[in-house]
Amino acid sequence: MGRWRAAFLLLDHIASASKSLIPNPPLPPRPLRLSLHSSPVSYFFSSRPFSAIPSRVSVDINEFDSGSPSFDHNDELFDKEDEEIGKIPVKAFFLCTSINLKSMQAENLSNVVPPTSRSSNYIALRYCDFSTENTVFGVKRNLGCCRYMVVFQYGSAVLFNIEDHEAEIYLDIVRRHASGLLSEMRKDDYAVKEKPSLVEDMRGGPDYIVLKTLDTDGVRIIGSVLGQSIALDYFVSQIDGMVQEFADINRGMEKTGTFTMDKKKLLQLVGKANSNLADVILKVGLFERSEIAWRDAKYAQIHEYLREEYEVTQRFGNLDFKLKFVEHNVHFLQEVLQNRKSDLLEWCIIGLLTIENVISIYEIVRDSNAIPL
Repeated sequence: MGRWRAAFLLLDHIASASKSLIPNPPLPPRPLRLSLHSSPVSYFFSSRPFSAIPSRVSVDINEFDSGSPSFDHNDELFDKEDEEIGKIPVKAFFLCTSINLKSMQAENLSNVVPPTSRSSNYIALRYCDFSTENTVFGVKRNLGCCRYMVVFQYGSAVLFNIEDHEAEIYLDIVRRHASGLLSEMRKDDYAVKEKPSLVEDMRGGPDYIVLKTLDTDGVRIIGSVLGQSIALDYFVSQIDGMVQEFADINRGMEKTGTFTMDKKKLLQLVGKANSNLADVILKVGLFERSEIAWRDAKYAQIHEYLREEYEVTQRFGNLDFKLKFVEHNVHFLQEVLQNRKSDLLEWCIIGLLTIENVISIYEIVRDSNAIPL
């Protein structure tokens, strides 16, 4: 009985071993999920990171398309799309030395934006085009319904949401009330990008600033800094011309030991330097406080960022240094001219004394010859 039990256990063990050698039948293949109409956005959000461990996942046929973009490329496309949405071109011009704001406001009364501060050296104008597709300012490039122009009394005009081919139309409005038009107008380009999903109030970039939204106070703040910057460029160029003129005079004095400038020309240079400095400080208001920035920290942040971006304080420091160089040369040349005048007066006195002595000698000789022997 024990032998039969041992034989039965042996046969059972052999049968179990033979079953383990037979491979498991393969599982039926899982059908593919074919999303032929899937968009890049749904593909981006439904994707999963690559893993070294295979897993049974549904496969999108777009993953096997050799022409489909990679994840990084999709990110770049989304970033570029975000940057392009709400891009508003900004152009700053300096075209004259003075603008009559009162007459300009009277002529464009229906377009004047009501002021929110007591500043009287600028006006903001708004031009709306309701025939366009969009009704929100700056939603798409060149399709915003409103265009803004900020005009400053000292000669700057800043245009918002206006393309190059349209700029002359708006500048002609300014020229009708301008005096001292420049032979060569100065221009600077900038941009504002609206991004409502922005977490912070603003973010800077190369030649642009990103805001949640651009309102009229933002237009005034950005326009004020850009208008001051382009005006400062003009005054710096004027002082640079004076510095170059004095440098040529000094080189001539180095070679010849004298100079030929008359007093009238020197006084003209003095008056030009002083008037430029007064215009920068008084008219441009380079260091005046902005009431809009004072009331709201958001606009104060934009104001300070743009002043730092355009290096307004540093450029004024360079201008002041050049003016000191001009002042030093003016004092030196005035002393030289004064010495020349003193020398001329001394020679005139010497000449008169000589003539007087000659006349006295002549009279003595004549009187001596007239005495009878």
